[in-house]
Amino acid sequence: MSPVDVAALEAEVERLFALDADRLPPDAETTVGALLTALEAGTVRAAVRDEGGRWRAVPWVKRGILLGFRVGRIVAHPAEGTPFRFFDKHTYPTRPLTLADGVRVVPGGSTVRRGAHLAPGVVCMPPMFVNVGAWVGAGTMIDSHALVGSCAQVGARVHLSAAAQVGGVLEPVNASPVVIEDDVTVGGGCGVYEGTVVRAKAVLGAGVILTRGTPVYDLVHETVHRATADLPLEIPAGAVVVPGARAVRSGFGAAEGLALQTPVIVKYRDERTDIATALEAWLR
Repeated sequence: MSPVDVAALEAEVERLFALDADRLPPDAETTVGALLTALEAGTVRAAVRDEGGRWRAVPWVKRGILLGFRVGRIVAHPAEGTPFRFFDKHTYPTRPLTLADGVRVVPGGSTVRRGAHLAPGVVCMPPMFVNVGAWVGAGTMIDSHALVGSCAQVGARVHLSAAAQVGGVLEPVNASPVVIEDDVTVGGGCGVYEGTVVRAKAVLGAGVILTRGTPVYDLVHETVHRATADLPLEIPAGAVVVPGARAVRSGFGAAEGLALQTPVIVKYRDERTDIATALEAWLR
């Protein structure tokens, strides 16, 4: 089976995933390998954007990744005597990058797992981690201590600042993906987790935490952005989001003067924002 024959690959993944673990044939590993190769090449993705602009998970791809854990066995990686030994499923070693991939990996303990797509021009500052099924677009910088979780989708020319966490969503397979679109700046110590889509050119100030259950207050348009049962939390394109707080107005919380953390949109991107968030070309 050709790795680029997506329809055949999908059918085989679905067939194998439906089998009990003790009934899986030996060639199941071949199917998993074909899927991981296709993910690395960008031929298939764990989430896609439809014509209406809505991001949707691709369940069969996630099932294929889970199948890889099912057929894998714990082994030592890499060979004894080499640095950075670890013990994991043999189906998910680190991804072997070459100069031809066009990815810059600065020394210092970074790891890209098998089945992750890194486009040319990506810069990986140590230490950072990109998990299986993730997609990272061209020219993106993944800064020190940053995480791109399993099946997360990160666009082109994004800056994931130091200690930024882009959560992974592998299970359940239909769960809303975590998406950072093109030209977004994610400040240091930010966390973007399940059920969140950050639209193009948005800026997340340092320390902003976003989840499906997080209300985001828009001071510019005097509205509140929330997820629904069917739709993820969406940060509008070009929004500049900073950490904020809202007062507890009743009971013990009010008596004690407590407040709850909440992100706040204070403005939308302008020329001053572009200058402040620009990445110098020489860094790349």
